[in-house]
Amino acid sequence: MGYRLNRLLPAVVVGLCAAFLSASWAQEARSQQTFSDEQDAAIREIVRDYLLEHPEVLVDALRVYERRQNDAAAARQRQAVEANLAALSEDDSSPVLGNPEGDVLVVEFFDYRCPYCRRVADKLRDAVVADGNIRLVMKEFPILGPESIFASRAALAAAKQGKYEEFHFALMASQGQIDDAAVIALAEQLGLDMDRLRKDMLSEDIDEAFRRTYEVTEALEIRGTPAFVIGNRIYPGAIEMDEFKKLVAEVRAESKS
Repeated sequence: MGYRLNRLLPAVVVGLCAAFLSASWAQEARSQQTFSDEQDAAIREIVRDYLLEHPEVLVDALRVYERRQNDAAAARQRQAVEANLAALSEDDSSPVLGNPEGDVLVVEFFDYRCPYCRRVADKLRDAVVADGNIRLVMKEFPILGPESIFASRAALAAAKQGKYEEFHFALMASQGQIDDAAVIALAEQLGLDMDRLRKDMLSEDIDEAFRRTYEVTEALEIRGTPAFVIGNRIYPGAIEMDEFKKLVAEVRAESKS
């Protein structure tokens, strides 16, 4: 047995490493065990000694496990995006910037009080304009308190006056704390009809827009801002523009292949 075990040791080690990382695999392995208790104990001791002498085996196994987990998560995300594509791209309550007929769909989930959203806003706009063929769907996702909700209501109300884009980027570029007073002051500076704005901010269709956005973020397991959907992939966090352009190019190439 010793000679055969030594030849099979690397495979045994990898299998046991995987067992440490997967409870279901371990349970299945135990149900199919063919070694006696004494043989099992001997194998465990040999494996322990082997791992102490070759810890890189465990590192390699962990890398394989992590890659498989990431691949599985990416596959689930793609399926979720495809299942919710209409909610992402065809919701009339979500303003569309860039090229409405663009060949690459980008959806941004954001909060006006999120510093990372504000940091990436102008860079994202410049990249979309420079590309010229990106359909950028804006998903108001106010999750940082009542002030965020107030700002998003004002932005969607500004859209009813044809000034969403101007209002959105002005809010993102504003200095200091974004509170109710700052939002109103900005709306006045942009020449919005304030009576209409206040009325539209309380409309049921804005309530419905929030409901649908929260629903799709739940389906996509989006928990924070900013978050982006590019093609059929989800990218949480503030994205660097070099990476953004690369991802857009990949999506475009895939659609043509």
